[in-house]
Amino acid sequence: MKELIKEIKQKSPALKFLQKYVVNKYFVTVFLFLIWMVFFDNTSFLVVNELNGEINKYTEQLDYYKKEYKKNDDFYRKLMDNKSEKEKFARENYFMKKPNEEIFILVVDSSNLKPKPD
Repeated sequence: MKELIKEIKQKSPALKFLQKYVVNKYFVTVFLFLIWMVFFDNTSFLVVNELNGEINKYTEQLDYYKKEYKKNDDFYRKLMDNKSEKEKFARENYFMKKPNEEIFILVVDSSNLKPKPD
């Protein structure tokens, strides 16, 4: 019987691998440490990856808001520097008029509108 076990051990490379590495206490320790670090730790790979995704999302939002700020700042500066632009803005958005003018505001009755066919 012992001879049969020796023959199986000698012929099977999988058993040699198991004996050499998996049963090795250092290999088991490193393997368990890696599993712990990837899945269970507070600073695990999964948590860090999720936080990096949030950072990327907020960076994109920051870029968007910087562009919007720049656009609005340019519009504000143009509006404050040019009197004709200021007058145009006031007329279009606040319906302001000159003393000798009349303004007509046309309102469309939405109940008579037909929906557009798709």
